[in-house]
Amino acid sequence: MLKLIDIHKRLGEFSLSGINLDVPEGQYYVLLGRSGAGKTQLLELIAGLEKPDSGTVLLDGDDITDRKIQDRKIGIVFQDFAIFPHMTVYGNIAYPLKVRKEDGTTITKKVTDAAREMNIVHLLNRSTGNLSGGERQRIALARTLITSPRLLLLDEPLASLDASLRDDLKKLLRKLNREGQTIIHVTHDYNDAISLASRVGVIHNGRIIQEGMVDEVFRKPVNRFVARYAGIKNFFRLSVKGENGIFTGVTTNNLNFIVSGKPGIEDCLAVLKSDDIKLTREQPPDSGNNLVKCRVEEIIRTEFGFELSLNAGDIFYANLITSEFNRLGIAENDKVWISFSPDSLILVNSHSE
Repeated sequence: MLKLIDIHKRLGEFSLSGINLDVPEGQYYVLLGRSGAGKTQLLELIAGLEKPDSGTVLLDGDDITDRKIQDRKIGIVFQDFAIFPHMTVYGNIAYPLKVRKEDGTTITKKVTDAAREMNIVHLLNRSTGNLSGGERQRIALARTLITSPRLLLLDEPLASLDASLRDDLKKLLRKLNREGQTIIHVTHDYNDAISLASRVGVIHNGRIIQEGMVDEVFRKPVNRFVARYAGIKNFFRLSVKGENGIFTGVTTNNLNFIVSGKPGIEDCLAVLKSDDIKLTREQPPDSGNNLVKCRVEEIIRTEFGFELSLNAGDIFYANLITSEFNRLGIAENDKVWISFSPDSLILVNSHSE
């Protein structure tokens, strides 16, 4: 389907560098990155709004690097929707077909079909001035999909919608993908990737720094930046030493962790998910897990329970569901024990971003 080979593009002081990407037909690919990371610029290169300084863009095996946007069979929906305010909903959706000079009967059928797919048939004769963000997004999608693009590009499609509208649009996007539409969706929101993507990439400073299946990327982040995108808060600088086949990491505050396997990195960053930490009032029996005694520094209510900040020289963050929190009866300044498996520590190069 889409293949990018060693794409480079300088845009003022910013540049996209060494972008290689392979998106098979039918895939839902989410590209995650902060504002200014290069997400939108990459979409514009794929769509044909910009040309790379070097590299190749292939679609279905054809080189489209220098092809105009109207000749690419690629549709793009921008973050601001780009709705024409002087046209009705019907006029907006029909616009690309009128540009192609298709006959009126064909246009009417295609507009009605596209509006039915987006559940906005009842809006066709309305002006666009007083429509909700979700309705405007559906109009923009219908206008793009009416041209039957081989590839659909979405630029932060959920960013301006409230929670209920976001859920509705996610259902619609999943349905489009199940029906065979190939999608590349750029966003800054980790939850979009979790709920939509079959494959995910993380872009930072104009480079894709990690990509793969969703579980693969977020279970084994290659660096602190990717780990933070996965909502991980526990990071520890370790100096790792091995003796008799057992490897131990020492933090900057002299906590000792058993690490799994043969790390092959002496100075590294240990990443630990909050959900992998078990918390008890009393010291648990030695089971080969790492054990640390902590003071409860802060308790914060979350959507699914409580997050605890735990001080043992190094700071740990652990999650507890409400029932477990109530059972333990924990308060700030209490002393507790935490434990976690050596296998749950992810070691990455400390010099990575």
